[in-house]
Amino acid sequence: MAIGDSTRINTNIAAFNALHSLKSINRNLEISQLKLATGLRINEVADDPAGFVISRRLGARSRGLSVAYDNVGTAKNVLAIAEGGLMNISDILITIKEKVTSAASDTLGSAERNAIKTEINQLTEEINNIVTETTFNNISLIDGTYSVSYQTGAGTTNTMHFAITQSATATALQVSSTYVSNKVFTATGASAALAKVNTAIETVSDMLQQIGATVSRLTVKEATLSIAITNTDSTKSRILDADIAMEQLKSTRLQILQQTATAQLAQANVTPQNVLALFR
Repeated sequence: MAIGDSTRINTNIAAFNALHSLKSINRNLEISQLKLATGLRINEVADDPAGFVISRRLGARSRGLSVAYDNVGTAKNVLAIAEGGLMNISDILITIKEKVTSAASDTLGSAERNAIKTEINQLTEEINNIVTETTFNNISLIDGTYSVSYQTGAGTTNTMHFAITQSATATALQVSSTYVSNKVFTATGASAALAKVNTAIETVSDMLQQIGATVSRLTVKEATLSIAITNTDSTKSRILDADIAMEQLKSTRLQILQQTATAQLAQANVTPQNVLALFR
């Protein structure tokens, strides 16, 4: 910075220096006040080009992880619907087992066996109704056609495939009239039907176990995503957000310097008048 000569009045170097300092202080004060107003350390790309780009990427990743977190929650809800349907079917199968077990005894007459057949037919029809009604967004869940991929992360490869390939209809479980209710008129036939019902119960239990294991895995994925979102936001905050305490200290310092620079500019403007004393 040039040092002026107070005996030269055509160019007031001291005033120019004070003015330059005042402009620099005002500019830095405006930047500090903007950071305090927005809470951001980077308010435009020029503030920190590298930091701006990194923070944008982190922001995009955080939002992607948040959507993936919602996807996992939705997937768990879908599987809960499927689980509810299968639980009802399992309860019905256990009831059918009770009826068939009764029919396996030779103590029943034809009227009782007809009543058992009618009740079993009603129960198997309800199984089919449950399969039809267990849907999500008009997609059947337990008819053996459900096969999807869940997006469980921010990357294109962060997916998890899940499928229910076993149908839970009465025919697929082999508990329809052909396999069960038509067999209850003899103890021998009822015993054969009982084996079919037991197999159906095991099949539905396996389906429930598959869903339960997947929900458990999704719960772990949900916790992992929650931690990842928090850590990503923390990293972004450290880059992008302003340290308010530090900025307040800088702002206070710059306000004081602004006053002193203004005072020095005023004094520098008056100093050349001292030369007039030479003419007295």
